[in-house]
Amino acid sequence: MAGGGGGGDGEPEFQIAPMIDVLLVLLIFFMSITSAQVLRIDKDIKLPVAADAKKKEDKNTMFEAAINVRWIAARQESKIKLDDREMENEEIVNTLTQRKNSNPTYRVVIRGDRDVPAVEIQKVMALIAQSGIDDISFSALNKDS
Repeated sequence: MAGGGGGGDGEPEFQIAPMIDVLLVLLIFFMSITSAQVLRIDKDIKLPVAADAKKKEDKNTMFEAAINVRWIAARQESKIKLDDREMENEEIVNTLTQRKNSNPTYRVVIRGDRDVPAVEIQKVMALIAQSGIDDISFSALNKDS
């Protein structure tokens, strides 16, 4: 009788090669998702501290934009990045409008540097409002690191 690759004693062999293939595919999948999320965050931004900050739910991260607002003290100006690209105001509004039109539940997370003046954050909020998005969150730390 044609067997399932067992020894002469009738016990089946454990096939490890297919299991390794599946594990490698899962590893690559999770690595690609994680790297896409990390690219959206500007590491140079020092987030403000809010004692009551709550951990973000990761279930809707595919349907949100991260706007990084960094303050350049030497020039007294802010630099705005949408996800990982520095953009002008009109380009930000157009991009967010397209995303909002394709997904009505699209949201934006503002990651503002703790040194950014409030008026600069208000300008970013106005850009988001022009695109029709009304679900805005702010990123903060719950303790100073």
